[in-house]
Amino acid sequence: MLSETRGAQILALAATTALLATGCAAGAGGGEGEKPADGKTTITWWHNSNNGDGKAYYGKVAADFEAAHEGVDVEVNAMQHEDMLTKLDAAFQSGDAPDVYMERGGGELAAHVAAGLTKDLTEAASEEIAFLGENAGGWQLEGKTYALPFSLGGAGFWYNKALFKEAGIDKAPQTFSELIDATEKLKKAGIDPISVGAGDKWPAAHYWYYAAVRECSQQTMADSIANLDFSDQCFTKAGEDVDKLIKAEPFNPGFLSTPAQSGPTSASGLLATGKVAMELAGHWEPGVMQGLTEDGKGMGDDTGWFPFPEIEGGQGDPAAQLGGGDAWAVSEGAPDAAVDFVKYMLSDEVQRGFAELDMGLPTNPAAKGAISDPALASLMDVRDKAPYFQLYFDTAFGASIGGAMNDEIALLFAGQSDAQKIVDASQDAADLEK
Repeated sequence: MLSETRGAQILALAATTALLATGCAAGAGGGEGEKPADGKTTITWWHNSNNGDGKAYYGKVAADFEAAHEGVDVEVNAMQHEDMLTKLDAAFQSGDAPDVYMERGGGELAAHVAAGLTKDLTEAASEEIAFLGENAGGWQLEGKTYALPFSLGGAGFWYNKALFKEAGIDKAPQTFSELIDATEKLKKAGIDPISVGAGDKWPAAHYWYYAAVRECSQQTMADSIANLDFSDQCFTKAGEDVDKLIKAEPFNPGFLSTPAQSGPTSASGLLATGKVAMELAGHWEPGVMQGLTEDGKGMGDDTGWFPFPEIEGGQGDPAAQLGGGDAWAVSEGAPDAAVDFVKYMLSDEVQRGFAELDMGLPTNPAAKGAISDPALASLMDVRDKAPYFQLYFDTAFGASIGGAMNDEIALLFAGQSDAQKIVDASQDAADLEK
């Protein structure tokens, strides 16, 4: 856990009143503590573990909770990640949000709190918040906790060790130049180097986010988030770095329309099935890949991971991590049992099961030793020892700025934009928020 090591600092958004003013409709499904005529309390729960062992495990979690809480039914809705985000936005606007849902923190959470959509868990979940420690920081506003993170980790390159060996690459790239050199070796060996789900935009955007974390100092990054300011030249340099990689042509054929995680031809599917050598993705990747292969093992023993490389001359700490996490939040109008359910999902038992299936990096310290995949387990140490931890930009800056940013980065990947236009689009969206 972060607080057990050097106390890595999550650079979540410093929530200001201007940023909070997002036009979401207030209200949520169900009255607090109300029960229908049959005496049953129904909890609606949305999550994105929509295949394989993860989906089955969450079904068991719901059933176990029901068994221990007479009169409570958990209505589970598992869906593909992008579908869930779209449906959540629509549900909040219509006033029919699920009782329990996934919150990513930062500006997104701040907007939900400002609109009165998300329940304050500070008192009800004080025990869980205590053991979460600094891990809960990205879901706290003005001293209050609005969601309980169950998984938190950084992004990096997941790679196929066998394909690296076939291409004569004997060690993971440590610098950006070495990354580009590795893609050239893979291409010469007849191997597509990198898959990217640019069709969903955010996987492509992660390249610019990470390049900015490597180019910008920690203070510059913190000031940018607090002041919504992209004037430092490090942001332009980040775009130039990404453009250099794009021009090396390392990505899978058709990457501009490739989805992130849905099906065997997605970016994750291509990596899982040995069609490409690596992919920049978050800590969730092993669990996703397991659901995309017939044997349910993903890449298995060939799974490797290395952090986003250092950019020569950059002002950012090369050990800093970009990433994020997922937390369980409760809609403001949800029944009291929904809070109990969220607390249960942070319990030792549930978090250990989550870790054993390599579904992500658990936040409950009691589950730390339960991760079975060695590559994923190594991410726990990387997370805990990072000098600081930067939330994904579209989470930290919020939907409006993040959306404009991601759109322009996707255009860069398509050869229709440049480094300065990404900065300009981000600043224009930020100025509207001020």
